[in-house]
Amino acid sequence: MGGINWSELFPGRWSPVIFISYIALFINQGILVTWSQRSGRYEYNIVAVVLMTEILKLIISAALYCKDNSILTLLQETVKNKKVLLLYMIPAILYCLYNNLAFVNLARFDPTTYYVLLQLRVVFTGIIFQVIFNKKLTATQWFSLIILTVGCMIKHFDAHVLGTEFHVDIFLLLILVQTTCSCLAGVYNEYLLKRQGADIDIFIQNVFMYIDSILCNVVAIVALNLFMNGVNSDTLSNAKIDMFLQPKVILIMLNNSLVGIITSFFLKTLNSILKTFASAVELIFTAILCWILFGIPISTNTIVSIAMVSFAVILYSRNPVQNTQPKESTESAKLLV
Repeated sequence: MGGINWSELFPGRWSPVIFISYIALFINQGILVTWSQRSGRYEYNIVAVVLMTEILKLIISAALYCKDNSILTLLQETVKNKKVLLLYMIPAILYCLYNNLAFVNLARFDPTTYYVLLQLRVVFTGIIFQVIFNKKLTATQWFSLIILTVGCMIKHFDAHVLGTEFHVDIFLLLILVQTTCSCLAGVYNEYLLKRQGADIDIFIQNVFMYIDSILCNVVAIVALNLFMNGVNSDTLSNAKIDMFLQPKVILIMLNNSLVGIITSFFLKTLNSILKTFASAVELIFTAILCWILFGIPISTNTIVSIAMVSFAVILYSRNPVQNTQPKESTESAKLLV
């Protein structure tokens, strides 16, 4: 084996900064959301926070497009491609559910457990491509997915507290729903980028995505007010303007928006293999920081689980199953997550 070609992994002057920022922002998101809790509850409306975050993302995407184009052009492109705007409603619904479940699941699981369990999306992605696109997985790929699943199970058992089995299993189901939403939305985005939206600027598609996401979250807020008005839950209450002035809430929204921006730079400028290594590094540093900041112990199960999941993801990334399409479109699809 030859030595590591650092110039290929980090081709640009800012590549190391982008790589480190990408990891830091993802770790920050889980820690910030956990920090904003009080006894496992939120003192703000999580759906409203997700809604405001999508609005912020829309403003950023529109601004990036208008940097080289006029607002009139943006409006013309939106009217011209209104069919694609409508098609983006499907992934918008899935991401609306995904983003809100992120808060719900982080209220039950610590960030380390949460990020470990989220790696199950690699398993679901492999199964989806096996079933839908008839992409046959190799023995090595199946082996890596089995290791990943076992690693997640070990971490889940570590979080399994005696006397709360039912609740933990319910939230594990929600984790599975969240990862499934991410996988299905990603596959559908690939279809849009390859077919319906192949000739549309990526920033325009981001605008479409966030417009539909805003509508989905508005509907979610209205539905919660109508059908769950009597529920005594901090998650569904206190949807006031004041909550958006809370430093913790502002940091969560800004960090989540920056995640989208830095991901776009990451996927455009860095080797995709680095994204896999980034996931492994995130697990390690999340465990260490949670131990320092929240006193969450790093058990033997945690160490074994992180090691197994990291190894499995890296092994899988050596020959990932994917739908064949141009490199730029594949990378652009991930910007919408």
